[in-house]
Amino acid sequence: MSLIKMKYIVVSLFLLSAFAKAQEKVSLFPLNAVSVESGVFKEAALTDFNYIQALDADRLLAPFLREAGLEPKADSYTNWENTGLDGHTAGHYISALSMYYASTGDPKAKEMLEYALAELDRVQKSNGNGYIGGVPGSDALWAEIKAGKINAGSFSLNDKWVPLYNIHKTFNGLKDAWIHAELPQAKRMLIELTDWFLDITADLSEAQIQDMLRSEHGGLNEVFAEVYAITSDKKYLKLAEDFSQHALLKPLAANEDILTGMHANTQIPKFIGFERISQLEEAKDYHDAASNFFDNVTTRRSISIGGNSVREHFNPVDDFSSVVSSEQGPESCNTYNMLKLSKLLFEDTSEEHYIDFYERGLYNHILSSQNPDGGFVYFTPIRPGHYRVYSQPETSFWCCVGSGMENHTKYNELIYAKKEDKLYVNLFIPSEVNWEEKNATLTQKTNFPEEALTELIWNSRKKTKATLMLRYPQWVNAGELKVYVNDKLEKIDATPGSYVSLERKWKNGDRIKMELPMHLSLEELPDDSGYVSVKYGPIVLAAVTGEANQDGLFADDSRGGHIADGPFLPLTEAPMFLTESGENLLNEIKPVEGEPLHFKAPDLFYPETYSDLVLQPFYKIHEKRYSIYFKKQTPEGLAEEQRKLEEKQKAEAYLREITLDFVAPGEQQPESDHGILSENSNSGLNQNKHWRDAAGWFSYDLRNKEAKAKTLRVTYFGKDAGRKFKIMVNETTIAEPHLKGTRGNDFFEVDYTIPQELAATNEILTVRFEAEAGSTTAGIYGVRLLSIPATKE
Repeated sequence: MSLIKMKYIVVSLFLLSAFAKAQEKVSLFPLNAVSVESGVFKEAALTDFNYIQALDADRLLAPFLREAGLEPKADSYTNWENTGLDGHTAGHYISALSMYYASTGDPKAKEMLEYALAELDRVQKSNGNGYIGGVPGSDALWAEIKAGKINAGSFSLNDKWVPLYNIHKTFNGLKDAWIHAELPQAKRMLIELTDWFLDITADLSEAQIQDMLRSEHGGLNEVFAEVYAITSDKKYLKLAEDFSQHALLKPLAANEDILTGMHANTQIPKFIGFERISQLEEAKDYHDAASNFFDNVTTRRSISIGGNSVREHFNPVDDFSSVVSSEQGPESCNTYNMLKLSKLLFEDTSEEHYIDFYERGLYNHILSSQNPDGGFVYFTPIRPGHYRVYSQPETSFWCCVGSGMENHTKYNELIYAKKEDKLYVNLFIPSEVNWEEKNATLTQKTNFPEEALTELIWNSRKKTKATLMLRYPQWVNAGELKVYVNDKLEKIDATPGSYVSLERKWKNGDRIKMELPMHLSLEELPDDSGYVSVKYGPIVLAAVTGEANQDGLFADDSRGGHIADGPFLPLTEAPMFLTESGENLLNEIKPVEGEPLHFKAPDLFYPETYSDLVLQPFYKIHEKRYSIYFKKQTPEGLAEEQRKLEEKQKAEAYLREITLDFVAPGEQQPESDHGILSENSNSGLNQNKHWRDAAGWFSYDLRNKEAKAKTLRVTYFGKDAGRKFKIMVNETTIAEPHLKGTRGNDFFEVDYTIPQELAATNEILTVRFEAEAGSTTAGIYGVRLLSIPATKE
């Protein structure tokens, strides 16, 4: 049995054991009952609100007015907001304002929220049917859907860019404006919008709906479940169930792992919806699917910061090499949604391991994804020595900008929870909770994680019987947690990964102090490749490796502006840990005196030029190149390791040098970024590689930088047989391949010469693969535009 399988079994058995112990449902406090008082999370929320205020609501709302036949008050923003996903940001904007207002009571947030809702109310009234949306060509699109004409792809629906995903953001914004900001207008608009959707889909069969759900649709099932919770009308619960994708629900309920190669953030919201449905009715398969999915992703597919995926897709559980080498590491939206799922699962079980993951993702990915001066991160590269790109209010309207605006408004959502007489303390954040049922407040004063302790102060007019459930984190060693009540040391029977129960009659001014000793630990990538990350307690430590050549550090409005496309630091030159075999390298990592959470390891880092590197909290590193993971190597193995890395680096550097543009067929965002169009086309996965073929055709727009294109390089699979098709560039046929399936189980590349009269005069080259009559194109695994002459035809 492989080590990775053994690890998975051990973790699974631990989770099952923990699951059997408690299984107590709890409730969360509304956002307006918990305030974050100070510290990094308070600062992050203020930074976020400043960013939100820098946006022009009229520009965000312009697509909605346009589609309703009203005159927009301003031009739409650019980037994703005027290239097909028009209007998606406004839903996030409304959600963020709703949660910020609920969390802080800031009247400016309420004023901005009410203006946005009033404009959308005007849109809904103008449409006259309940619809609110900015999808280009809305009337024609929804008329087609209502008539049963459905042409769904993973990133498209009836040739529109994920319109279901788009309108989900509007649904979700209205839902949050009611649940969090408690604005009745939002409730009415939400129900009318949902009734419109019911009418649009009323005549569709189950098969048609399931076919439509192949297109990314966000968390529609979760929103419809919430509408049921709001109204108690079961037609909305049925709608939630109807829009739950069976192709994911059934295998994950049976704990089958089908996730490799899937677009990660397309899947996560579906499971949030499954879990919400399971909370509202007896639906064990829905809960099992959500729980199994969570365990799979967090124990087999996530890295130390809590993020997952590479180029937005789940990588194989036994191979994280692409995660380490790519500039497109874990996507912020993924963790945004995984925290939503962990929150729901905690509500159902009160299990500490859900909080453990939530805390990991909160500090190390979410908090780190916002620049302290403003701006959000899409990808967090794990490649050693790389960097992140930050959004700007005038240029950047990615999904991770929308979820980013929400992330930093709701740091108070899971600090506390309650169950009858029990109050759970989950996170160590300076805050105050108003426990209305007990006429009491609990104030938490802490400088965690800079100091490994927290103090809780009980406030009530009279003595009150209650049980405080204090989290005993997994990262505190057994027997080391200390709890004092009014300076008296309490006896603790609990163990790490559970809760300490303190039951008594609490009086005003009672103080509870928790000492939470933190320790250094290592976390290896799940594929046992020898790459390790250093943690101190729950905090991931990273090292700054430089700040040169951070091309596009602050994003422009180009479709690829969110990608850190600057030079790679060669892996041969990346810092690594050099240690004798069997040596405990943690002994070499020493704290820096007077600087909490900072460590040095001069005898551990290699090459010697890195001996002065400082390990520090990743969430504090910004506008720098960094390393989170370090290859662990022995002196004996160093030479061979360097030889392999050098060979790989040379090939990688040369390919980057000669590549003008590249698209990965079958991968959602790369295809969208390259303007894919298609007819009768399919995509899939083969040996962990994505492909696209067509019985009709498909095309991409590739950027011909400085008119240097000479060659089109296409990647095929050796066993594709009987494939006859044409390859065209700007409507000129450049090749007519006929694949016979004689190349075995290997992938291979073919270079095609691009006529220079095309390359010299066109900044964009539209590459089209078109099947001959009665045939199918080959599966296309890569399309690369090169600046060198073709090497083979």
